[in-house]
Amino acid sequence: MSSIVLENIRKTYGRNAPPAIADLSMEIGSSEFLCLLGPSGCGKTTTLRMIAGLEHPTDGRILVDGKPIVSVADGLFTVPEKRNMGLVFQNYALWPHMTIRDNVAFGLTLRKMPAAERDATVDQVMTTLGIARYADRYPGQLSGGQQQRVALARMLALQPSVILLDEPLSNLDAKLRLEMRTELKRIHAEAGSTIVFVTHDQWEAMTLATTIAVMSEGELQQVGTPDDIYERPANRFVAEFVGNLPINIVERDDGRSDALHAWIDRCLTLFAVDGARVASAGIRPEALRFGSLSDEEVTRHAAGQGVIVDIVPTGGSWIVELDVAGHRVFAIATEHPQVTTGEQTHFWVERHHLHLFDRDKKRITL
Repeated sequence: MSSIVLENIRKTYGRNAPPAIADLSMEIGSSEFLCLLGPSGCGKTTTLRMIAGLEHPTDGRILVDGKPIVSVADGLFTVPEKRNMGLVFQNYALWPHMTIRDNVAFGLTLRKMPAAERDATVDQVMTTLGIARYADRYPGQLSGGQQQRVALARMLALQPSVILLDEPLSNLDAKLRLEMRTELKRIHAEAGSTIVFVTHDQWEAMTLATTIAVMSEGELQQVGTPDDIYERPANRFVAEFVGNLPINIVERDDGRSDALHAWIDRCLTLFAVDGARVASAGIRPEALRFGSLSDEEVTRHAAGQGVIVDIVPTGGSWIVELDVAGHRVFAIATEHPQVTTGEQTHFWVERHHLHLFDRDKKRITL
């Protein structure tokens, strides 16, 4: 399968408009499942469309398997149909007047594939995706999940070297999303295709991708494995964007001096960290420990104290909200918490779970 390299890609809409993509460089390995993750308007779909050939970059180069398909400086632009890439849109883009079989066969028909070979390919891919029984129906007669499978089948029938997916699961309910995530992982494992998947849903990115590229305001923030992105965020944006329950952030240079700030200072001392470099600290809710401690344990863990404000069951886990000197701090417990609302409790964090950031909001490596 194909590798993709983006070199110094820039995209602007209008002479005086701010760049939608600003100097983006990234390598997507062969057979990699890469998720472009970020909030709406960050440039992820624009990036995907430039790879597909539906958008022209303002500057930069795009290479596939080491060969340029786009080079603004050289005036090179390979048209989409020559790139051997399959694209699935957010709205599926099925032909409503064609049967499911004809929709799946559409690209092969345009390629003038012999009828017998085309029919065999269509039958095989529809069987693989479990939609063969709907072959004579029309898109309007299918559910959202079934239409999604048809869109995938139409694209897979072309046997592209690169699969491009633009938020294809956003129109599905939770159950169908889970089914389609499983289907996409199976397709990737079996076909070994290079996949670029656009999403704003961090859960999709974490469960699907082998590599995640986090974007914000047209700039690449971090590229790494799901574990890297979650456990070693490169900056405050990544730390705050990724996480089912937002990370707890304590600002150390906001001029406040209270129990929560004093607790962070004690942690930095205990962990032998130079506090002068640290502008803010983050603790993910599942990493925050709480409960009753002895005086010796309080000293050993540099523990703080807070009051339990609320305990919310979420099915298999509990969200615990604490008040610490007027700050709201959240923890997640995987067993039923042995505390009650209004009770005072100790809380602490292990060294490897403390995320520290400097005044430029970049990660400080412990």
